[in-house]
Amino acid sequence: MQAPTPQDLDPDPHLFYAALRARGPVHRVLVQGSGETWLVVTRDAARAALTDPRLRNDIRHSSSWQDDGGHALGRNMLQTDPPDHTRLRRLVAGHFTSARIAALRPRIEAIALDLLAELPPRGTVDLVSRYALPLPVTVICDLFGVPAADRTVFHAWSNELVMPASPEKGASAAAALGAYLAELIHQKRGAGEADLLSDLVAAARVPAPETPLTSEELLGMAFLILVAGHETTVNLISATVHALLTHPDQLELLRTEPDLVGAAVEESLRYSAPVHATAFRFAAETLDLAGTRIQAGDAVQISLAAASRDPLHFPDPDRFHLRRRGPGHLAFGHGLHHCLGAPLARTEAAIAVRLLLEHCPDLALATDPTTLTWRTSTLLRGLGELPVRFGASGDPGDAG
Repeated sequence: MQAPTPQDLDPDPHLFYAALRARGPVHRVLVQGSGETWLVVTRDAARAALTDPRLRNDIRHSSSWQDDGGHALGRNMLQTDPPDHTRLRRLVAGHFTSARIAALRPRIEAIALDLLAELPPRGTVDLVSRYALPLPVTVICDLFGVPAADRTVFHAWSNELVMPASPEKGASAAAALGAYLAELIHQKRGAGEADLLSDLVAAARVPAPETPLTSEELLGMAFLILVAGHETTVNLISATVHALLTHPDQLELLRTEPDLVGAAVEESLRYSAPVHATAFRFAAETLDLAGTRIQAGDAVQISLAAASRDPLHFPDPDRFHLRRRGPGHLAFGHGLHHCLGAPLARTEAAIAVRLLLEHCPDLALATDPTTLTWRTSTLLRGLGELPVRFGASGDPGDAG
């Protein structure tokens, strides 16, 4: 019998995850374009898998590995294991500390306020393209030193690469983005600018054998941080607003108690995880995972979305509830590969939601929520559009 395919159950993969969880913690599934893999769907098994040193991120541990494929840009933290992972993470970790993110708050707020000021006082707009997208794109491009004129096309390549409409379009986006990043890296050499990419370029220029960053790793790190630094946050902001607008009691609670905005973001991360599953990991040896035998070389994915709705840990898991108590979600992963940008994503989302609700007291969904399209890839899930209405007498036909 052919392994089940998660994408076949879109737009609500949580029904699929619930059915799998009822049968056990680990299952063989078919991932379109990648073949069969083991999928981990319970929280306990997910935490164990995320910290199991026998599951490696380096694709060379795959039994089917021949090359890194046509869409890989350089080599980055998601594709490596210690000690290389430790070395690469150390190079950028200082840019994502709580103190550094706190210092960015005024700039993030200013960007959000500028975007809100450009929205019409009444009518309907797509909140993704007008707010949830440009906010994190501007923040990460500021941090990385991407020129303002290049940001729109950069995002177009990035979006096509992580959620390709076709293999051909994905390959084309990878080639274009790779060429752009290579040229941007070239421009940074000797420019003396104060940004994250310039710091990485400087690290790559240390004379061998002390060089902490190869040219391949430099390209890979640039790709990972720029793409991961905004794609997931776009999904987080739009999913949080969507959850609030489709749960009016929780929206009213947040309006009454604005200090719950952090809780709203955390519950959104659990309820609508923007990263649905980890990158593929590969068994470096035959192992037992939650009672399932995994052969050496097998691919494994950990479903962060499924783990964060495990009813054994989250009572009434399909309910969006700001006052939820209990264990933390796994939306940012766990262990060595815990998301480095988690503090930035949390800060951006909390600021974006707080200022949006302050600016738009009559904010409402401008369409039937069942008609919304969720874009899904192997790793990510997010809204393509989120039509919202401003003003008590706004006309749903005034699309902006």
